[in-house]
Amino acid sequence: MTAPAQLGFESTLGSRHRRPHPSSIQQWIALSARNLHTMWVFGQLFIAVLAPLIFTIGFYLPLRLVMKFQGVDYAQFVMPIIVLQAMAFTAISAAHRAATEASNGMNSRFQTMPIGAGIPLAARMTASLVQSSISLVASICYGLLIGFRFSGGVGQTVAFCALAMAIGFTLTTGADALGTLTRSPEVTSQALTLPQLILGMFSSGFVPVTQFPEWAQGFVRNQPISQFSTAMRAMTDGTITFQLLTPTLLWCAGFAIVFLPLSIWSNVRRG
Repeated sequence: MTAPAQLGFESTLGSRHRRPHPSSIQQWIALSARNLHTMWVFGQLFIAVLAPLIFTIGFYLPLRLVMKFQGVDYAQFVMPIIVLQAMAFTAISAAHRAATEASNGMNSRFQTMPIGAGIPLAARMTASLVQSSISLVASICYGLLIGFRFSGGVGQTVAFCALAMAIGFTLTTGADALGTLTRSPEVTSQALTLPQLILGMFSSGFVPVTQFPEWAQGFVRNQPISQFSTAMRAMTDGTITFQLLTPTLLWCAGFAIVFLPLSIWSNVRRG
């Protein structure tokens, strides 16, 4: 083989074995698809549809007659807390996923590969947004079956869904950070379940604030779950005002300011 031919052969061989350099977008798409496939295989997407049904039955049936005697349309009243519980359940699932990848060494493996530092986190957030969307749609469908209706118009219906997704996203980022730092799916799930139950039951999501003891009404009225429920309830019947929405926006902004940097730091740090 002549020298020019040999040189050309080596050049061709080298080009065949040259490693590909996928873009960050390609990496994000690939890892997002991987997470969604895992969620499908382990039934997490099915649970995203089933969990809101359990919440709807568990919340609506026990109290609907009691609230009916008090002149409250309980399907309208309880709908926000059903959605919020579905978003909280998505956050717990996200924490479990993050803790699993941190404990089995997948995060460390990603750090040794030519992958952008924030790509695995972005992929997990994408998968969580898909799960949140499925849970939100399922929650609304079950609400329609028990008599819930949007009467505030298209704009406030869209605002209701957007607010639910924003709340779900902020909770998911915090849960992902907790899962990454603890590296224990069991501990993470337990740590998130207890606050969810306490704040959920001790809120105006299930019963009006006036049904609580007077000494507890201040806390019940101003805690985030109650503020979220009040704002979302007003969006469903078209009575939302900036004054009602302001505390909810402040809580969301506060959560985002704390959780987003913490989630990014916990995922890009080494060791």
